[in-house]
Amino acid sequence: MKLVSFLNSENKERLGFVAGDRIVDLQQAGKALSIDMPAWMNCLLDGGPEAMDKAREIERAVLDGKVNAGVDRKSIKPLAPVPHPPSCRDAYAFRQHVATARRNRGVDMIPEFDQYPVFYFTNHNAVIGEGELVVESDHLLKLDFELEAAIVIGKRGRNIASKEADSYIAGYTIMNDFSARVLQMEEMKLNLGPAKGKDFATAIGPWLVTPDELEKYRTSSEFGDRYDLRMTAHHNGRLISDGNMNQMNWTFAEIIERASYGVDLYPGDVIGSGTVGTGCYLELNGTAALEAKQRGEEFSPTWLQVGDTIELEMTGLGRLSHRIVKADKDRSILALKKNV
Repeated sequence: MKLVSFLNSENKERLGFVAGDRIVDLQQAGKALSIDMPAWMNCLLDGGPEAMDKAREIERAVLDGKVNAGVDRKSIKPLAPVPHPPSCRDAYAFRQHVATARRNRGVDMIPEFDQYPVFYFTNHNAVIGEGELVVESDHLLKLDFELEAAIVIGKRGRNIASKEADSYIAGYTIMNDFSARVLQMEEMKLNLGPAKGKDFATAIGPWLVTPDELEKYRTSSEFGDRYDLRMTAHHNGRLISDGNMNQMNWTFAEIIERASYGVDLYPGDVIGSGTVGTGCYLELNGTAALEAKQRGEEFSPTWLQVGDTIELEMTGLGRLSHRIVKADKDRSILALKKNV
């Protein structure tokens, strides 16, 4: 299934699924079959595998024409597939991205990367869906995208072994970990964070794809499932990044094992993969600057600007698109520095 959250014509948050070019309200379609279903994504995930089985039963009835339901996808306002995740973690799973970004900064690759997966917590209350990204003045100082995949946890668990962890995944989605690089780099000089450079927006979507939809792309390993899903980014229509989810050096199963150590993971928790190689301007600009220096040329970096569009696409997971919009009021947190 491709599960979605959206605002209906009455501006109410609803849960649905994709059926061709239609969005079907899951609860309303369930009523026609005398199947009681929740109206919101978090409630569906809290229901676990049993609730998902009922959702699939409704989907089959709609696709078989037994229930006439759904509205045109263009008529609803999409939200993040999980609009209110209990938590949001972002990992560091692609070695190419880490190694290249460190090389561009003139530092060696850190050996600990190959010993265990790491992640940080970001603002789960700033998770957004596709559409407009409204940013403040300081966010526009080296505003960056990050091309990632993400999973959503489907059942509660603690100390989950990697060999069992894939069964805890409710679905997969695209993630854009928007980053304000000036804010990020300044605060991380204090060896804490990232915080304000990241917490203003983390986008996921356009929908949550259940694992069965991706079966033909899956290969199994002793460390968990891997998926052959091409990952691309287009900035104002121009291809700028091209990678694959199968390049993850740490699987989501291994990340779940680490994340669940000594703590509970809950249905609806979002966990990002980290940036695929070439999947952000911090990496792309650094590489281009080094190459320009070797040629004795000047280099001008590229960042996201007001009015720009950034589109992330993954095989089987759809396309996540945003347009950059500046907030109405001009406010700067950088201007509030003391003792400068």
